[in-house]
Amino acid sequence: MSDARIDDLTGATTVMAGSRQHRPNRPAASCPFCVGGLEAPEPYDVLAFPNRWPSYPDGRCEVVLYTPEHDLTFADLAGLPARRVVDLWAERTEALGSRPDVAYVLVFENRGEEVGATISHPHGQIYAYDHVPDAPLAELRRASRGECALCPQPDPALTVAEATGWRAWVPAASAYPYALLLAPDVHRPDLPALDGPQRDGLADLLVDMLGRLDRLFDIPLPYMLWIHQRPTDGGHWPEAHLHAHVVSPLRSPGVQRYVAAAELGSGEFVNPVVPEDAAAALRGA
Repeated sequence: MSDARIDDLTGATTVMAGSRQHRPNRPAASCPFCVGGLEAPEPYDVLAFPNRWPSYPDGRCEVVLYTPEHDLTFADLAGLPARRVVDLWAERTEALGSRPDVAYVLVFENRGEEVGATISHPHGQIYAYDHVPDAPLAELRRASRGECALCPQPDPALTVAEATGWRAWVPAASAYPYALLLAPDVHRPDLPALDGPQRDGLADLLVDMLGRLDRLFDIPLPYMLWIHQRPTDGGHWPEAHLHAHVVSPLRSPGVQRYVAAAELGSGEFVNPVVPEDAAAALRGA
C-alpha cells in the first residue's frame, strides 16, 4: 500500500510505496510477460492488467503489454501492432477515467535499465490518480492563461517529422539532451477523442520517433515516455490538448546527463545539447 505526503517547504507530493521495494528486478529465469508466463498465461496481441506491485491502491495501476514478442520494442511495431497499443491506451483511459475515484489517467513507459525498467519485455504502464498531478496541472493552468502552446506550428528548426494529423518536435527549452513533443495538429483533449486516422497517425509517429532515438547512437536508447491528456474529474478543461513527451537521459553514447546540485537547488536546468542541434540529429537519424 502507499500513502501520499506533502512536503512542507514546496507543497510537492511524494508517494511512499514500501511494497515496491520487493518487486522483481529483471528476472533472468523466465519472463512473466511472455505467453505462458505469470501475467500472460494465454495468447494475446496486447494486454492490460493490474500491477502486482502498485504505487497506488484500489486497482489504479496497470501494466500494458505491447506485444507477446519479448525482443521487440515499440519501434518495431509498425502498422496494426502499434495501432492496437494506441487503442488499448484509449480504452483503458476511458475505463479508468469513468471511475468516480479517478481524476487523471497517465499513460507512460520507462524503457531501459538506466531509467528503472525492471523487465525488458516491451511494456508500459498506466496510473489512475485521485487528483490531477502537479505536472499536467501546471501545463493546464499555463494554457488557461493564454493561447495553446501546442496548436501553432513549431519552429522548422525544431521540427523532426510528421505523420497523419500529428507532428513531432524538440521543445525549445528542453531540460533533457534529447527530448520530443508529439501532438495532434488539431486540438484534441484525450486519447479516447482521437478518430481512426488520428490513432493511426499517433501510432506511426511513435514508431518513427522511437526508431530515430535508437538510431541516434546506434544503441537501444533508454527513454521515458508519458502522455498528458484531459483530466477525468468532471471538469470541462477546454485548454487540454493531448500530447506525448519522450525524453532520454543520455547526452552522448554511454554518457548519461546527470541532474546536478545547482539545478535541483535552483530549479533551473542546464542542457548541454542545444535543442536545434538535437532536432537536426533526429531528423538525420
